[in-house]
Amino acid sequence: MTISKKRLEEIKAIKDEDIDYSDIPELDETFWQNAELRMPEPKQGVYIRLDGDVLQWFKSQGKGYQTRINSILRAYYEAQQK
Repeated sequence: MTISKKRLEEIKAIKDEDIDYSDIPELDETFWQNAELRMPEPKQGVYIRLDGDVLQWFKSQGKGYQTRINSILRAYYEAQQK
């Protein structure tokens, strides 16, 4: 997911003391005992032919268009696994 520069600046401008953490539970030792480090699988490069208008539409959404295409393909893949 991408975030606009304007929204990122708005978020950066929020003071730490103004952030409401009340709905986030404290993490105790039990959490850390069961925590696992999971590294993302490395992506593989692939050449794929797309219709020009489809590619242009993804690119028009801004930086990260390849990540968005991957997310859509993953959602389709996961839906087919059910």
